[in-house]
Amino acid sequence: MTSDIRIGIDVGGTNTDAVAVRGTEVVASVKRPTTAAVADGIIDALNALLAMASFGPGEVSAVMVGTTQFVNAVVQAKGLARTGVVRLGLPATAAIPPLADWPARLRAALGDHVFLCAGGHEYDGSEIAPLDRGRLHEVADTLAARRIASVAITSVFSPINADFELEAAAIIGSQLPQVPLTLSSDLGRIGLLERENATAMNACLRVLAEGTVRAFEDALSVVGISGQLFVSQNDGTLMNASYARRFPVSTFASGPTNSMRGAAFLSGLRDAAVVDVGGTTSDVGVLNRGFPRQAALAAEIGGVRTNFRMPDVLSLGIGGGSIVRQDGPATTVGPDSVGYELRARALVFGGDITTATDLAVAAGRAEIGAPHLVARLDRSSVAGGLSYIEREVAEAIDRMKLSPDPVPVVVVGGGGALISTGLPGAARVIRPENGAVANAIGAALAQVGGEVDRIVHTGDGGRKRAVDDVVQEAFSRAVEAGAIPESVAVVEIDEVPISYLPGNALRVRAKVVGDLRVGART
Repeated sequence: MTSDIRIGIDVGGTNTDAVAVRGTEVVASVKRPTTAAVADGIIDALNALLAMASFGPGEVSAVMVGTTQFVNAVVQAKGLARTGVVRLGLPATAAIPPLADWPARLRAALGDHVFLCAGGHEYDGSEIAPLDRGRLHEVADTLAARRIASVAITSVFSPINADFELEAAAIIGSQLPQVPLTLSSDLGRIGLLERENATAMNACLRVLAEGTVRAFEDALSVVGISGQLFVSQNDGTLMNASYARRFPVSTFASGPTNSMRGAAFLSGLRDAAVVDVGGTTSDVGVLNRGFPRQAALAAEIGGVRTNFRMPDVLSLGIGGGSIVRQDGPATTVGPDSVGYELRARALVFGGDITTATDLAVAAGRAEIGAPHLVARLDRSSVAGGLSYIEREVAEAIDRMKLSPDPVPVVVVGGGGALISTGLPGAARVIRPENGAVANAIGAALAQVGGEVDRIVHTGDGGRKRAVDDVVQEAFSRAVEAGAIPESVAVVEIDEVPISYLPGNALRVRAKVVGDLRVGART
């Protein structure tokens, strides 16, 4: 038997936060240290949450998890699958082969199994060359002989015409039925190399995603929760477990996104700057109509240029665990941090390192640990360190703003006490109740979304028909990710005429969101 209890979990580098929400009411919240095995930290947080709550595990209808595990795997080049990368584009596109701009350690982690085949389309949807089916059968044989664990398939201009990718997937899939395939048209935006990089990155994470999602599901079972599992995406929405297994790259930067969505809910503001002060870093972003503003430029992940949708976030090396140093008369904070060792190494916990948390306690901004242990800190150093933090944060907000006018600033995160209400350049500073776990709240209350970016030709059907087709595709993606069809609504449509293409071409980007469809896990 389940109720309307939702649990949101956000796994950060220092802490794993968990909240229980009934409707829009926060019922309980906990912080627990992040563990090396992410699932162990989740179990610990869930047990602590259930111990203090007025509900049992059988009353939980859904659990939403935000995790950095997949992006960390790419950055560290660990846990990545041997991946075959197939490009359909010959006789064009041979000048820059797949993975050409990848760091050597990442290429080595994937195995550098790269194949070019004839095929692909022009920008108007016409063929570059016929698909070389015989070559694809040979590639499939080679992939099988090399014991490839995952395959990425990219075709030139597949967001306009995905037929060759689908046919290549059918050929390779028939010979490697147990190997997951990732198609660039499922991820993609225009731009061959960035889309190909994103596809290869997703493919190399597919095996890890299968194991990670299964570990999350097992963690829920250990504590007796039968509710459905969802995973946070980096646009502020959710995806169900099966979708997360297919598209692990969608989780990249979901932590800052969850914090901003949580800040929007807790503050009631739809347009504001958000500062999420964690244990190691502070993330500064901007809310636009209640959702994080998306970055306009291509994102670099682990040294690889991709075209992921990513929130526009500026990260500073300042957090609750940041190390404080005295450089002559000046006091500096960070960028290095004691991280998850805060409770062992900070002065207020009996440690021997002065951290930003010690400054906040010494200044009376926070009550944590043993305040008498920092009572003898030099007052001018305390004031100088806190002033340094606020200058850095104020400068970051100024860089993120689109106008010189002061903006409201919502401060969330466990280290929020580092920021005073007199932050320079802020119209006002809001530190909402439960802001310390805004990231988990953002995960718990998130909706489900779908986004499509396509170049379309208006043709005989006209502009409206072409745009409607893109919206319908976004709708289908949202439903597949777990949205209730009747609740899905369009939140954003961008149309850009492309004058150099024939047939009255438009670039259309549509984003829709809907309420979560909750049911028992199967």
